[in-house]
Amino acid sequence: MCCLLRLFIVLSVMLTVISAVAGDVQTNIKASNCFVDGWQEPLRCYRVPVANGGEAISVLVAPEIAASGREPLYLLAGGPGQAASDLAPLLNAFRPINRERAIVLVDRRGSGRSHAFDCGFNTKVPTNLQILIRKLEKCYTAQPELARSLNSRLAVDDLESVRKFLGHNKIILWGGSWGTRTALLYQQWYPQALEALVLDAVAPIETKVFLAASAAEQALLNLQEACKRDAVCVSFGDWHRQLKNLLNNWTKEQAQNFPDPLTGLPAVQSMEAPVLANAVRAALYNPTTAAQLPFAIQQTERGNFLPLSGLVGLVSESSEAMAMGLTLSVACAEEVHRISTAEIAADTDDSFVGKAFIDPFVQGCAVWPVPKQKYAKPQPRAHPVLLISGSADPITPPHYAQQQLGYLANKQHLIVGGGGHINSMRGCIPDLIAEFLDAPLKPLNDACVADIQRPPFMAGTFGPILAVGEVLSGAEKGAMQ
Repeated sequence: MCCLLRLFIVLSVMLTVISAVAGDVQTNIKASNCFVDGWQEPLRCYRVPVANGGEAISVLVAPEIAASGREPLYLLAGGPGQAASDLAPLLNAFRPINRERAIVLVDRRGSGRSHAFDCGFNTKVPTNLQILIRKLEKCYTAQPELARSLNSRLAVDDLESVRKFLGHNKIILWGGSWGTRTALLYQQWYPQALEALVLDAVAPIETKVFLAASAAEQALLNLQEACKRDAVCVSFGDWHRQLKNLLNNWTKEQAQNFPDPLTGLPAVQSMEAPVLANAVRAALYNPTTAAQLPFAIQQTERGNFLPLSGLVGLVSESSEAMAMGLTLSVACAEEVHRISTAEIAADTDDSFVGKAFIDPFVQGCAVWPVPKQKYAKPQPRAHPVLLISGSADPITPPHYAQQQLGYLANKQHLIVGGGGHINSMRGCIPDLIAEFLDAPLKPLNDACVADIQRPPFMAGTFGPILAVGEVLSGAEKGAMQ
């Protein structure tokens, strides 16, 4: 009897400990409070151990407000090279979801708070391609083992380790851009642990997304068509042709005198034509910056490069947020090696981007030797999937999701007219995501998507005309003429 009582006490203690560990997210065991830019609430911060001798990776959790037992939502960042912790502003749009679901942000190895492999480019990426390639070669030589180890298989396995560490039975994945590729691979390799997927700006497993010049050209044409229907923008003339002429005839003098966006004086680094083309391509990612392009390009015809310089300054911040070493490791292992010279020529022909986007990767991979990672043919999956695309996305256009995901049995697709790259925060899309998560197999009433409009085009130095009949100042009229 005494022994039985003693055994009962021991078992009770063990069950209490097991219960506490299983409920780690709710009881905040092994975590500390932390804060990140873009989200005002405290997060629970973890350092999760991973396999293969890697250092612990960073995991941030926004705990659910009301415990409901619902599957948590994991946010997967793009790039490859962006940190999930940089997605914190997305939590604002997902507040309704966060009421009953924890939201988890995992910085994959080599990004953000998980020991960013940035090659020292955390503040400024060289605009000269040859200087960039030399620095990348030096970076690889300094840490070849790390460079060779980083790939999507490792990231997905680490994600599974995080799921187990946090005690989650099944999870839902939201992926943005390259994060959709990571989510689709997780679906292939760990289908039993997945409840549903939300994929925004879809990069299917078999798609060669680094062939991006034709997609950018199509996005620019989409912008041009919208401009023709706008009374202000149409007055800027054929700015599309002006852009191509500008890039094709870019001079050394223009490169050296291109103004710094903060001072207006010639920038320290000269502005090479491929860098400028990439900046215009990056401006197309966001409808707000895209709306500034026609005016900015038209002004260059008059010798005023300040509006275009301001746009370059805006979009350069996003590229500098990427961990360049991680980006190269994944791109070289999984993408660039399967793209042929003929495919590059076909993609870049008659596009304003030309080879400006693909060249740094082709030349970078020449000095970044990593093992090739080949994907198996995707197998059919029945998980509920919500796909989100922007009709003017310059790198992952809607037809990627429409034509290359036939193996997904239960999918719905939202297309935002005039939308750029990533649309989860726009209009009614957050509400539709929340509705989908509540009833993943129920068809959504997506009529509200048609109400999402492009922002107004920039009319002059002081911005757009916000109301019909608004009176322009003399300076504005002069800028438009």
